[in-house]
Amino acid sequence: MILDLKEIFASDGISKELSFTFSMGDVEVAGGHPFASPICVSARVENHSGIVTLYLTTAFDYVTSCDRCCEVIEQHLDYAFSHKLIESLEEDVNDEYIEAPELSLDLSELAGTDILLELPSKFLCRRDCQGLCQKCGRNLNFGDCECEKHPIDPRLEKLRELLD
Repeated sequence: MILDLKEIFASDGISKELSFTFSMGDVEVAGGHPFASPICVSARVENHSGIVTLYLTTAFDYVTSCDRCCEVIEQHLDYAFSHKLIESLEEDVNDEYIEAPELSLDLSELAGTDILLELPSKFLCRRDCQGLCQKCGRNLNFGDCECEKHPIDPRLEKLRELLD
């Protein structure tokens, strides 16, 4: 979705709102394609005293596996972003502004990048997820396994034999 910013940059006090959807179904994250639904975006761009600000809100369904127990997680995620827009940068690098040299901006690309940067580094099915047993692989969220809880150091195994 290309947003034409000529009118916004030219007029102080003007604002523009729009909504659109785009797909990130082909984007691979952690070896899978977790974007289960199109990304719904609401955008508002406004010029106040010559400062052009873009506000984005996004909503989408995200399907991945728990990083501890490997159970499938389906979540609805909502993110909000804001960016200050300028026509050109005087410096080579400045993270505070988004440059729009042709007075147009690809909102789909910007929203997609924002979403990928905002995603958590670890997804859990619940805060207190117990994960999997390191020996037998059982999901400990459904109960304890029959594995020995305190394994004996193999160097001390002979002492155990003496006690038995």
